[in-house]
Amino acid sequence: MKVVLLKDVRNMGKRDDILTVSDGYARNFLFPQKLAAEATPGTLKEIERKRAAQDAREAELKAEAQAKAELLKNKVIVLQVKCGDKGRLYGSVTSAEVAEALEKQHGIKADKRKIDIGDPIRETGIREISVWLYSGITTKMKLDVQPLAK
Repeated sequence: MKVVLLKDVRNMGKRDDILTVSDGYARNFLFPQKLAAEATPGTLKEIERKRAAQDAREAELKAEAQAKAELLKNKVIVLQVKCGDKGRLYGSVTSAEVAEALEKQHGIKADKRKIDIGDPIRETGIREISVWLYSGITTKMKLDVQPLAK
């Protein structure tokens, strides 16, 4: 019997998957627990419509992220921090500070967990960082850490 999963089922599949299972398993377990419904032509069309809408949304998000990546490519984020005489910072630059500066200077909102600054930044100077925008889309940027004017 062909069924459409209504919820994720462990060791079987995810929601909206179309599976062939035995009649007894479907009638005695999946249907009473409301984990699946019988695969009728109407439900199959509905699933195809949902998948097409999801694919369109996915393509739109990917195109938007690609446009942001092109906009940010090789841009510079300037961050002014407190430091000592020889350019050593009193603390270190965090990805949260970089995300905040990115939003202020370039108008692009990025999650602090999606910014890779590499090793902790404890000195002034220019570093290269990468910003993850979407699955498979990252962009390289320059981070210019400058001493705060006294």
